[in-house]
Amino acid sequence: MSGRRQNLWAALVGLIAAAATLALAEVAALFLAPAASPLFAVGSLVIDLVPGWLKTLVIGLFGTDDKVVLLVTLGVVVALLAAGVGILEYRRPPFGIVGLVLVGGIATFAVVTRADADAIWAVPTVLSMVLGVVVLRVGVDRLHRWVAAESSGEVREFSDAAVSRRGFFVMAGATAAASVVAGVAARAMNAGTTAVNAVRSALKLPAPATAAPPIPVGAELDIDGIAPLVTSNKDFYRIDTALQVPSINADDWRLRITGMVENEIEIGFDELLALPLVETYVTLMCVSNEVGGDLTGNAKWLGYPIRELLARAVPTKGADVVLSTSQDGFTATTPLEVLQDAERNSLLAVGMNGEPLPLEHGYPVRMVVPGLYGYVSATKWVVELKVSTFAKESAYWTDRGWSAKGPVKTSSRIDVPAFGVSLQPGTVAIAGVAWAQHVGVERVEVRIDTEPWREATLAEAISADTWRQWFIEWTATSGDHTIEVRATDATGFTQTEERVEVVPDGAEGWHTIQVRVA
Repeated sequence: MSGRRQNLWAALVGLIAAAATLALAEVAALFLAPAASPLFAVGSLVIDLVPGWLKTLVIGLFGTDDKVVLLVTLGVVVALLAAGVGILEYRRPPFGIVGLVLVGGIATFAVVTRADADAIWAVPTVLSMVLGVVVLRVGVDRLHRWVAAESSGEVREFSDAAVSRRGFFVMAGATAAASVVAGVAARAMNAGTTAVNAVRSALKLPAPATAAPPIPVGAELDIDGIAPLVTSNKDFYRIDTALQVPSINADDWRLRITGMVENEIEIGFDELLALPLVETYVTLMCVSNEVGGDLTGNAKWLGYPIRELLARAVPTKGADVVLSTSQDGFTATTPLEVLQDAERNSLLAVGMNGEPLPLEHGYPVRMVVPGLYGYVSATKWVVELKVSTFAKESAYWTDRGWSAKGPVKTSSRIDVPAFGVSLQPGTVAIAGVAWAQHVGVERVEVRIDTEPWREATLAEAISADTWRQWFIEWTATSGDHTIEVRATDATGFTQTEERVEVVPDGAEGWHTIQVRVA
């Protein structure tokens, strides 16, 4: 057997050892600590450690697929490391085992440093690492026997070489198959979504004490390609730091209001549902949304005003911020005055578009705050609100160079026609959405090439906290054309042409597209 073939088989042994390691970790986590999956813990650690500019770049390139990209990248890295460990153990034992132990140590560190982790969380990773070492050692030994027997030159069916070869393949195939079956089954069960989703599906939310006003006639335009006025739950963007969506039993959920308050408060899910709930439409957006991007959506939310709970807690003099904490350890700092604003429906939301929150959007409870980007306000799976000061507190994204307060900027977007499409000459609809959260959009203007700006027709507004649709009719003529849009809000501010990047407090500039008419 050539040296190259030996290396390939040794790499396969490393891959099988890694598969067995990950499979046992999932099985052990299922029984000992469901959130202690080493692969997801390492992914979360990577999310925490990579610089803000890289996160912004990945979100800009891949949008809501950023977590898929991370998992695929991790999978490739694990496969390369596993192959290297197999070859190293075959060629230079015991350095392959040493490499496997080092990787296991990093995974253990990632697991035990997750939010709410305790010592038992390390057990699945440590146990699986031991199994990985055994599989690696046994696999490499069988490969050595196969190579040694084959070098004798025997080719008979029951020769040492044939028996050794079969032994290697039986061991490799059985271990690989068992690892895949056990790992996939445990991951499906370990995700916890089945049981929690069953409870969520059976949950009947109470009727709101204050229902959302009916959507005005003329608020939604009948134009193909324009973003729907209300974004469906399945199409609503998702950007957060949770690689593995928390699966929280609503019966176990508790929210604590702590810090600079006269009365610390703790409230459960049933207590929250028993309060007079408010229903309102609010458009949310991610600060990583590029000019013209789709990291924004509008939904009908059901929840309880945060200002009412804060009033019960009675913030003390000097407090100016609320540090919210998620079940997964994410934090955000929200100005206290915003959450206390009686004119703003900042909610502890339990419902989204008429149903309980989807798991990936914060079930059982999340924050919804009009007028602020999500990184300083929209904490999902929220479990604590700490009243404090900006001087004392920092949060996940502000620690990474983003601004502290994050008010949403006036923006507009062209939805139709799409960038780069070819159109037929004649009457064409140009349409899109614009928002100036908690201020309101007063005017949208469109410019084609170097022609004067034209004022678009605005659909009726649901409220100042939601986006507005708009359109113009354009008589398209042959040739290449540039289309630009800008919005003016209720304060009189008009978007400027200058492009500003998303860091540190949101993108600015006119959304511009090119089309061809032929």
